[in-house]
Amino acid sequence: MPSALHKIANPTATSVLTIDLGALRTNYRALRDRSKSAECAAVIKANAYGIDAEHAVRALSKEDCKTFFVATLAEALTVRESAPDAAIYVLDGFFAGSGPEFAEARIRPVLSSLAEVKDWAAFCKDQRNSLPAAIQLDTGMNRLGLPVSEVEILINSPDILKSFTPVLLMSHLACGDEQENPMNEKQLKAFEGMRAKFPPCPASLANSAGIFLGERYHFDLTRPGFALYGGRAVNGQPALDPIVQLHARITQIHEAPAGEAVGYGAERILTRQTRIATLSLGYADGIFRCLGARDGKPGLNGFIEGHSAPVLGRISMDLITLDVTDLPPGLAERGSWVEILGEHASVDDLAIQAGTIGYEVLTSLGHRAQRIYIDSDTGTA
Repeated sequence: MPSALHKIANPTATSVLTIDLGALRTNYRALRDRSKSAECAAVIKANAYGIDAEHAVRALSKEDCKTFFVATLAEALTVRESAPDAAIYVLDGFFAGSGPEFAEARIRPVLSSLAEVKDWAAFCKDQRNSLPAAIQLDTGMNRLGLPVSEVEILINSPDILKSFTPVLLMSHLACGDEQENPMNEKQLKAFEGMRAKFPPCPASLANSAGIFLGERYHFDLTRPGFALYGGRAVNGQPALDPIVQLHARITQIHEAPAGEAVGYGAERILTRQTRIATLSLGYADGIFRCLGARDGKPGLNGFIEGHSAPVLGRISMDLITLDVTDLPPGLAERGSWVEILGEHASVDDLAIQAGTIGYEVLTSLGHRAQRIYIDSDTGTA
């Protein structure tokens, strides 16, 4: 990829984020196959986990994906422009007074409390239009969803349910990435019990990790997110195809003698004559400060043509310094490209090193990098 970047990157670009929409489509097909008879939707909240929702929707629509989940109404309106006929659900709250915006764009709220259900029912009744919505049930995560007590009130208030069209009952797994965790079975049974109280309606429980728990968790609709984007959905199992690569350009090469300090705080003291490469990348681009290195603590590694180059000192807002002393001559030069994410380091690898999760790595990648969209299925850019 670095040699190819010299051909396709803008000469002014200091970093490049390459996004493989072909791999996204491949991952969707794999998850759809695992979903068996259930419909496979796509979660594209947070701007499709940082890769750009419009590109993601267009790619997934080519695979006949017809249902999308987002976090906010603003995200839903963006998706609607690229998917005029899709079913689009908003996960993170329906507020009184927002009904007209949902209705006009044919967006479906996910109703997660009795108050939200009542507000949506009142809006539909006022419009004399039984509009669709999902109802989320709290099966033990205690984040969003109707608890059993509110379900009982709702079931005993049939006029509320008759005012709109429930098209999906759903809940969310808290520990699906840990396949042996007893919480999964506990939530499954709770969901089955709560679902049985409602009139017949399609159901959804499985997120990315839930798909790998088997058909008992699939119900009528699965909702993969992170796995779509090449993240490891289940602990101990390999991820699907990676879809992002991040490369940064070397801005400067210089040498410093043993005993010199590198970076803010002078936390890294050189123990030898060192050749230092400075990259135009930093925490403003989503490379966490905790990935810096100080004396006695290693940090991030960059890669040039497969050769590792460890970070020296702190990661700054816009700059990272690497030790390229041991690289073969001619590899690390001003203008050379350094892999931060790609063949040698996945989003999950970076997350483990940073003490976080791959979700945060993906959604933190900044927008200063030139974005290049490719399709490995067709060999096009």
